[in-house]
Amino acid sequence: MISRISLHTVLPTVFSPRAESDVWGRELELERGKSYLIEADSGTGKSTLLGILYGYRHEYNGRVLFDDADIRAFSSDRWVSLRQQELAILFQELRLFPTLTARENIEVKNQLTGLRNGQWVETMFERLDIADKTDTPVRFLSWGQQQRVAFIRALCQPCAFLLLDEPVSHLDDNNTRTMSDILREDQQQRGYGILSTSVGKRLPYSYDSEFYL
Repeated sequence: MISRISLHTVLPTVFSPRAESDVWGRELELERGKSYLIEADSGTGKSTLLGILYGYRHEYNGRVLFDDADIRAFSSDRWVSLRQQELAILFQELRLFPTLTARENIEVKNQLTGLRNGQWVETMFERLDIADKTDTPVRFLSWGQQQRVAFIRALCQPCAFLLLDEPVSHLDDNNTRTMSDILREDQQQRGYGILSTSVGKRLPYSYDSEFYL
């Protein structure tokens, strides 16, 4: 499992250096088991950063290392393995299957990973106040409800690092606190690192470090 992610003077090729950034063009190290927040203004590249770490954005200068291995050298098979076992992500655009129900979106992931049982899934739906939406196609859910479904799905993925792109942007305060509680419990149990982004409403959490993008 990945124990450390290091960024060495990374900068997307379409960006100009920004002196005030704590991330772009800097030396940055993220450790498994710790929690990090990236605060950003809109358009400064937070989703690009997570895309680089998840291996689907390649247009950058500098180096990204998983432990001591440069990710530019990874094969397609290596990326598949990483996304199956070591990286989990909640995309800003969520990427749920709109015609499947909320429960089916979770089952698709769980059938691949086998990480969670049905009782755990039902408990998550109850705690996040969407127990009455389990059999509803997600295209009929509000964005905040879809965010909660996508969050549950992300926690069905084995990982060394969990990447969260604006995970609470459309949640009320009660569900935001509940999501934070669930995440804290799960991180303590599984020991992964967390990298969460925000352009305003942040996930309330005990972060080890906070950076401005």
